[in-house]
Amino acid sequence: MIVNRSAPRATVVPILVYEDLGRATDWLCGAFGFTERLRAAGPDGKVSHALLAIAEGAVILGRQGGDFRPPRRDEVCQYVHIHVENVDRHFEHAKQFGARILQPPSNKPFGERQYTAEDPGGHRWTFSQSVADVAPEEWGATSAHAK
Repeated sequence: MIVNRSAPRATVVPILVYEDLGRATDWLCGAFGFTERLRAAGPDGKVSHALLAIAEGAVILGRQGGDFRPPRRDEVCQYVHIHVENVDRHFEHAKQFGARILQPPSNKPFGERQYTAEDPGGHRWTFSQSVADVAPEEWGATSAHAK
């Protein structure tokens, strides 16, 4: 098996578009605890994309242009869900860093404690911590394997 140091190792990797990739990279690393793995410049010398890692996951940041643009204010077409060890500590850090908090930490009936924040580029992020092992049927879902 070939391991490519330039590619993320996660199976699913969202690509999020930002106007200012440098600013977005610095903010996401500072506020949400990502680690920058690489930045790549386009033919014009400007950063065209960046790869950020967190735990076993990753996101790629892409530059606005052509058919790609960041979300408009209060427009939601996607959000990223990330599992963290301590959601309350993560929340406090993100809040101190200036994240726009859309939903403070709360326990959900499906056994997760979560909060949702928006970054300066308008992307929404939900951070989640498992706090209980709850059977899907206990909160109104159905296990796919139960069919």
